[in-house]
Amino acid sequence: MSEQLPSGGVELSPAELDALDARWSSCWTPSEVAQRLAGVTAPWCVAAGWALDLFRGARTREHGDIEIAVPAAGFAEVRDRFAGYVFDAVGSGRVWENATPDVLAATHQTWLRDPATGNYLLDVFREPHDGTTWICRHDETIRLPYGEIIHRTPDGIPYLAPELVLLFKAKHARPKDQVDFGATVPHMTSAQRATLAGLLARVYPRHRWLGDLPSTAGTLRSP
Repeated sequence: MSEQLPSGGVELSPAELDALDARWSSCWTPSEVAQRLAGVTAPWCVAAGWALDLFRGARTREHGDIEIAVPAAGFAEVRDRFAGYVFDAVGSGRVWENATPDVLAATHQTWLRDPATGNYLLDVFREPHDGTTWICRHDETIRLPYGEIIHRTPDGIPYLAPELVLLFKAKHARPKDQVDFGATVPHMTSAQRATLAGLLARVYPRHRWLGDLPSTAGTLRSP
């Protein structure tokens, strides 16, 4: 993904932004996504708020959408599973409908749209990577093997490690992110909490969440 957004696209009006909740109201659940992506070889995983619920083993709040992450080079395999749907690229309040390859190369986020209804069903993050090594968008020096950052529920749904989900949520720390942090940390192992502390100290060294985590940062290994 380049640092400059491509030309074109449509800037969403305030009314269109307000209407997004309704357009996402029929989005899929993690189980439905896993069924549709069964057999995909790219290392994809549920991300964001749903990932934390999968980690905790219960749905703890309402989710306005569902996000998954996939290495950018694996996006084509995911896209091929959704014939009849279209992927819109989004960024900075703009939408590029049925995004072309050059737009995809310059953006990170893609919304799967049902052209019959106009509703959105799935949000796909196309992540930077180096082969099988995941690269953090917020700090490209953080690089970890996909095999270490993707966990699975007992029934096999892949989800992003909670310490990485919370790292992304720390950027804005909205009220729902604060709720997710408070509800998730007690379920994390001491090693996971220490790793999160290390990540926050590295990316957001003055973050208020650091006061609720171990003072000794976990060791971050980069291959």
